[in-house]
Amino acid sequence: MTISKGDRLPTTTFTKMTENGPEAVPSDDYFAGKTVAIFSVPGAFTPTCSAKHLPGFIEKADALKAKGVDEIACTAVNDAFVMGAWGKSAGAEGKVTMLADGNGDFAQAVGLTMDGSKFGLGTRGQRFSMIVKDGVIAELNVEAPGDFKVSSADHMLEQL
Repeated sequence: MTISKGDRLPTTTFTKMTENGPEAVPSDDYFAGKTVAIFSVPGAFTPTCSAKHLPGFIEKADALKAKGVDEIACTAVNDAFVMGAWGKSAGAEGKVTMLADGNGDFAQAVGLTMDGSKFGLGTRGQRFSMIVKDGVIAELNVEAPGDFKVSSADHMLEQL
């Protein structure tokens, strides 16, 4: 079942790359007491994700924070090493936290998976974005397959 606006996020664990290697990030702790703009992409280093989605949030980070966002996070069904390398190559450090959903637990828990096996990707997270306030979804923007409109940083800025 797909999660909806007003629902509390389910408990899962992300992984992020740190100076000391991969570090577990419990979702309950990550979202507690703050407003988080989180967006999901089908995969790191993929065309739309690398050319538009992640760069848009990096470019609009200050504007989002000026409108009350405490943290911006990107998630994908990739491992922490890939997410860390992608964030570094895109200049995300200090602007967007790269949260690996390596096993797809988060995407599955929120009911927003897609079948990318036609492209050799297996089960991935759909392209979407959310504004999460203290663990509760305030806004949810799920893209139609192949689209990139409602999950963008620009669209999210209009919602804040």
